[in-house]
Amino acid sequence: MIRNWLFFGLALIAFNACVPAKKLMYLQKGDELKHRKSIPTDTILRSHTLSIQEYRIQPLDVLSITFETLNDENDAFDFLGRLSAGARGTGNAALTAAATGIVVNREGEIEFAVLGKIKVSGLTVFQAQDTIKAIAAKYVPDVIVRVRMLNFRYTILGEVNNEATVISPTTRLTMMEAIGQGGGLGELADRSHVKVIRQNGDKVEVFYVNLLKEDYTESPYYFVQQNDVLIVPPLKQRTFRSYFTSNLGIITTTISFVFLIYSIANIN
Repeated sequence: MIRNWLFFGLALIAFNACVPAKKLMYLQKGDELKHRKSIPTDTILRSHTLSIQEYRIQPLDVLSITFETLNDENDAFDFLGRLSAGARGTGNAALTAAATGIVVNREGEIEFAVLGKIKVSGLTVFQAQDTIKAIAAKYVPDVIVRVRMLNFRYTILGEVNNEATVISPTTRLTMMEAIGQGGGLGELADRSHVKVIRQNGDKVEVFYVNLLKEDYTESPYYFVQQNDVLIVPPLKQRTFRSYFTSNLGIITTTISFVFLIYSIANIN
């Protein structure tokens, strides 16, 4: 009878220590994991419509703004040179003036010595690019403007392989890409309840996302936003492995001691 209980206990321990595949596989649909061998390959099974939300510039963002022109006239060179201190020509056919690291002020504006203040807060990167170009074109008709974000970042914490604040080279970043850039999730991460803390103006929004369901690709929260904080909780197996398994030696020693006392008592 004691052996039966012992085997039952060991089986229960093994069961609780296991993490099923359905808790690890991203973007699942129905029972695909059970019937994966019957899924046809090289075939489009489904399609989803993304809820794309272009990132809009916020106060205190840092922008890289580059001006170029094919005009080799001296006036054009002088004008673009004044837009950025230290700008240098790149030959007779072009001149690039890079205003690297321009901070958007609290009013949502950037400022140039020649162009003045330009409102960019609330605009997408491409809208800001067109806005700046329209103003600069008054001075150099064939000017080309390129705008890039320098500080699009997010933070990933919790049951991950590497807790970190990550700076991304792109503003259109899905949650999966963000997790990949951050080093990925641990085996014992609860992918069904990832907590996201998002800044929205002067408010902080808190919501959860389920990375296990394929329908998540249509969620308005599929893309990461500037300064998002992703907090990944652990599965219950983590507590079991961390505390119970580490103390298993003590438990087995105690059980063995109890059996020893029981055997001695029976002999007597």
